[in-house]
Amino acid sequence: MRTLLISVWAIISIASASSPNIVLIISDDQAWTDYGFMGHPDIKTPHIDKLSKESALFKRGYVPTALCRPSLATLLTGHYASTHKITGNDPSPKYAERNSKIYNERRAQIISYIDKFDTLPKLLSTKNYLSHQSGKYWEGNFKRAGFTHGMTRGFPEPGGRHGDDGLRIGRNGMKHIENFVKMSKKEKKPYFLWYAPFLPHTPHNPPQRLLKKYNNEGRSIHIAKYYAMCEWFDETCGQLLNIIDESGDRDNTLIVYVTDNGWIQNPNRGGYDSRSKQTPYEGGVRTPIMFRWPKKIKPSERDELVSSVDLVPTILSAAESKVPDELPGINLLPYLENQNSIKRDTIFGESFAHDIADLNKPEATLLFRWAIKDEWKLLLTYDGEVNRYKSTHPRTEKRPQLFDLSKDPHEKINQAKDHPKKVAELAKAINAWYPLKERKTLTSFE
Repeated sequence: MRTLLISVWAIISIASASSPNIVLIISDDQAWTDYGFMGHPDIKTPHIDKLSKESALFKRGYVPTALCRPSLATLLTGHYASTHKITGNDPSPKYAERNSKIYNERRAQIISYIDKFDTLPKLLSTKNYLSHQSGKYWEGNFKRAGFTHGMTRGFPEPGGRHGDDGLRIGRNGMKHIENFVKMSKKEKKPYFLWYAPFLPHTPHNPPQRLLKKYNNEGRSIHIAKYYAMCEWFDETCGQLLNIIDESGDRDNTLIVYVTDNGWIQNPNRGGYDSRSKQTPYEGGVRTPIMFRWPKKIKPSERDELVSSVDLVPTILSAAESKVPDELPGINLLPYLENQNSIKRDTIFGESFAHDIADLNKPEATLLFRWAIKDEWKLLLTYDGEVNRYKSTHPRTEKRPQLFDLSKDPHEKINQAKDHPKKVAELAKAINAWYPLKERKTLTSFE
């Protein structure tokens, strides 16, 4: 009887829906390799594996900035960090003591940058969408970015730094999302879900039932905990997808999957290893990106390059909403619906320090710019200021770094000396994308 009721409700729901529901799943601190469908030999992610088989899957997806706050701001605005100016997580405590009046004024200034943009939830609201924020989110109260509903109180509320109450989602159940979906259906309105759980992010404190699966002899406890966290995150994704499916919304819901930035677990301590989070290397910026919309998109595995800057125009197009003219990403929807090859051969990114030294001048903390074309990736190094996390950004190689990702996906061999023309070609593309006059580059082609 329950199955019959769900089927009848699904038919009614699909027939009455004029716009798709949209669910954005954002993993937090997870390597592009750390899924079953990406070939990891140990980590179990059955729910995301299933989602990947039902989606248009891009295994070569990227975020332009490998740090959570600027990466999430890109997902809200559709712009690169150098444009939205939320380049780091915090104002630099080098120039104002934390929680001092000046420091908190600077925190407020960073949050105010979101006001300058027609954000994704704001634009969806013009098409009658209800929207719900849960999980990681930095830009003040959830309403500030245009969400109609949410969990985060935000700065200047106590503890309002990067999600506060919203960080409970997933770790402490999915009731907030379940109630929101029910409410949206009762009001007969399409909905947008921002699901950015604090998973597999630290603290790595997985349930013991999961840790037991990975705590093998000879494996670091830090690695075991991280592996278990990846599976815990996968379980919550399964719960989310069940909420959508059991509400009857499966066929008319666009599911989009991305990670905010990468992570390589250090086996000797609880933090991340080199060339991962905060860095422009594959371990920091690469992520699978996928789109499931049974009503519109045929499952397939795609080999093109895509970027998280493409998600805002694609989602807005799916909702038949206005797409701002100045967005740098492309609308992927026509390519997904028609299964045509994407007409773009180069994607770009940039890295900044964790602490923002000059709130009005992004170049003050610029560390790298990069481009990928086909199998080639070029990194250019800059002399932006680093306050904390100096060991994360050694910048010992000041010359251009060129990698053949098809043969060297973990970027162990710099081929810049052997391919000067390719270096020059990609450097020219980077400069055309982001002409930089304010900062002196450390790179040379010699």
